Amino acid sequence: MAVKIRLRRMGKKKAPFYRIVVADSRSPRDGRFIEEIGTYDPNQEPSAVSIDKEAAQKWLNNGAQPTDVVAKLFKGEGITK
Repeated sequence: MAVKIRLRRMGKKKAPFYRIVVADSRSPRDGRFIEEIGTYDPNQEPSAVSIDKEAAQKWLNNGAQPTDVVAKLFKGEGITK
């Protein structure tokens, strides 16, 4: 089972915000997930990002792969593998 850390789209049309979730790579984008570890709101100026650093680090250490966008958010927050 490949585990990914990715964005789950929430909000309404033309005004999305995202939850950063840990999910099985085979589940749909907005479908089942294992754990929610943060949020990302690109509508605010500047973009609002909040991540549970301990949970993110735990999942990275367990082999979860972040998507490109999530990896960029982690880098901005100072979370590394």
